[in-house]
Amino acid sequence: MSETIAIVGAGQAAGQAAQSLRQRGFTGHIVMVGDETFVPYQRPPLSKKFLAGEMELERLFVKPAHFYSDHDIQLLLATRVAAIQTDTRSLQLDNGKTLAYDKLLLATGSRVRKLSIPGSDLAGIHYLRNISDVQAIQQKFRAGARLVIVGAGYIGLEVAAVAVTHGIDVTVLETETRAMNRVVAPEVSAFFQTLHREAGVKIQFGRMVKAFGGTGSVTQVICADGSVVPADLCIVGIGIIPNTELADAAGVTCDNGIVVDEFAATNVPGICAAGDCTRHPNKLMGVSLRLESVHNALEQAKTAAATLCGEKLPYAQVPWFWSDQYDVKLQIVGINTGYDELVIRGSPADRSFAAFYLKNRQLLAIDAINSAREFMLGKKLIPAKVRFNPAELADPSIDFKSLATEALRISES
Repeated sequence: MSETIAIVGAGQAAGQAAQSLRQRGFTGHIVMVGDETFVPYQRPPLSKKFLAGEMELERLFVKPAHFYSDHDIQLLLATRVAAIQTDTRSLQLDNGKTLAYDKLLLATGSRVRKLSIPGSDLAGIHYLRNISDVQAIQQKFRAGARLVIVGAGYIGLEVAAVAVTHGIDVTVLETETRAMNRVVAPEVSAFFQTLHREAGVKIQFGRMVKAFGGTGSVTQVICADGSVVPADLCIVGIGIIPNTELADAAGVTCDNGIVVDEFAATNVPGICAAGDCTRHPNKLMGVSLRLESVHNALEQAKTAAATLCGEKLPYAQVPWFWSDQYDVKLQIVGINTGYDELVIRGSPADRSFAAFYLKNRQLLAIDAINSAREFMLGKKLIPAKVRFNPAELADPSIDFKSLATEALRISES
């Protein structure tokens, strides 16, 4: 009898896993269950080109719809998995049906963190996580509208850049003292804050939102300090939460994510997991990580597919991320946790520079702002655990490629 691999979730990790299973020669039945009505699609453009109306819906799709039928991949869209029965190896669906499987991939992704404050149920308050969210926002996304964004992270700032460019009055409210507080150094935050303010975005720090006001629809945002900001619509971007409830209820170990090993396998035989919902050991970085990135979703999905096919493909890569804001591309490679020195190479005033995070002179991470060379070399430098002389690293008269080559030579000797 043909083996069935079920995939719970229909995001980029799920789509990549299905594709990789076929590429690895799996000829059994593949069925993917997703709660949205769309085939797997890219999420990064949602807060950028798709929101701006510069990308058609079909261009979001990882593969065209016919790809799945062409490769005998069954899609059960607009369908939720209510429970996983590991003893019978079956999925209980929200439509009352049961789906049997031999092996299972959990690619359940994540969901937005929501505010539970007075007025949070008013019309005009939005979150941005899927296509339907963006389509709802676009109905009021017009010049002259007053947009209040709660949160100065990636999503908030990317939306702010698109909105102000389209003539929308934008205010960003952030509880912390600087933008992108969790992911970049104060010097990099300062650059992006200046970038947005020069474009006309009003950013206010130390502003905790206490309530939304309005009758039927939101008309104002009320902060804990008593300040009030008028609004025609609000977008809340305060982080995401991994979807681990199904796994946890099924006895799969979870700890701020579904816990997997280097082969994307969980503690339950026959069940793998991949993407935003997972926490994995990263041998290159020497830590356990839960990553919210496309790169992680795609590469971990390839590893999961190999494991499901009975092959070994360990997942150990340097994390990297990106964000597009105006004409500035921020590319981050590595994890800066624990750094004790920051070296800036280049000029923020020229909108092209790189921030190097060091610990005892060892390179941990790089924030490359319109600086692709530093980003690309960083992918090799960080796993090699190279060390730099901070003064040489900061000196623009010294060729960076030469510095990198020498640092690699020393690390390998």
